[in-house]
Amino acid sequence: MGANYREANRAESHDDFVHKIGIIEKEASGTCYWLELCEEAGIGDIAEREWLLKESSELLAIFTSIGKTSKSRYRKLRV
Repeated sequence: MGANYREANRAESHDDFVHKIGIIEKEASGTCYWLELCEEAGIGDIAEREWLLKESSELLAIFTSIGKTSKSRYRKLRV
């Protein structure tokens, strides 16, 4: 997610930025999914797994918010 966010900040256009933020949202969602599977299977240290799941869920919420705001601003610019 971090590398993708850095790339989004160097986007060539607003469309490119929105697209790259969408990729980050998918990556964050996928990370949450795999951590949830690890949790259900009891894989890894409980405290570390819980911390990672909390962090990835918070990042997903942040990037989802960035994506929604960017799309909303883009629509306003187009009108």
